[in-house]
Amino acid sequence: MNRAALHKISYGLYIVTSGQDGKFNGQIANSIVQATSRPATLAICINRENYTYELIRQSRKFIVSIISEAAPMTFIGLFGFKSGRDVDKLKDVKTKTGVTGVPIVLDYSIGFIEAEVQGELDCGTHTIFVGKVVEADLTGEGQPMTYDYYHNVKGGKSPKSAPTFDQEAAAAKPKVKSAARYVCSVCGYVYDPEKGDPDNGVVPGTSFEDIPDSWTCPICTAEKSQFEKEQ
Repeated sequence: MNRAALHKISYGLYIVTSGQDGKFNGQIANSIVQATSRPATLAICINRENYTYELIRQSRKFIVSIISEAAPMTFIGLFGFKSGRDVDKLKDVKTKTGVTGVPIVLDYSIGFIEAEVQGELDCGTHTIFVGKVVEADLTGEGQPMTYDYYHNVKGGKSPKSAPTFDQEAAAAKPKVKSAARYVCSVCGYVYDPEKGDPDNGVVPGTSFEDIPDSWTCPICTAEKSQFEKEQ
């Protein structure tokens, strides 16, 4: 099978929130489609190991917030590479409560869709939830971020829990032999001294050893000590 064909499927990038009784969480998701128009329904694919999966199963409702291209990598990393079991992802994020009682993410969002679960399909590592849309609105301006934009413009990586993560390809991918490059053990971000990290004050040409110890991964905010030298 040529898996390259799967990589040509187009995706967006969204934040899915869910929960009830004061217990809420959100995560990055890319496998989301409108299934029908009348009534309007959404199909979303969520990893069964994720905390958000548990909340959707319990509450039977979810909200999809549409992320704009302006979203920084630290914002995406918060929802994509951290677990709601360990941190309150929504603590410092601007939200409002939807008609379902679930928080709607407003930061870097251009719109949202609320849904109540009508059915689900067990797909092994993931579950597809089908929800009937109960509310939707626009919340901001800008272009919606696509998965292609996230990878090729933002330089983002796929978390291992993503349905599009290719474990075989990741294992077989040849490593660039450079003693100066370091890889984040949490999200896979590669620090390249030739590029540096200008957005966070690290100019191009700065070796990893010369980066201040207070510097953190621009994607998932992991500490510098969690980086490993690329072999």
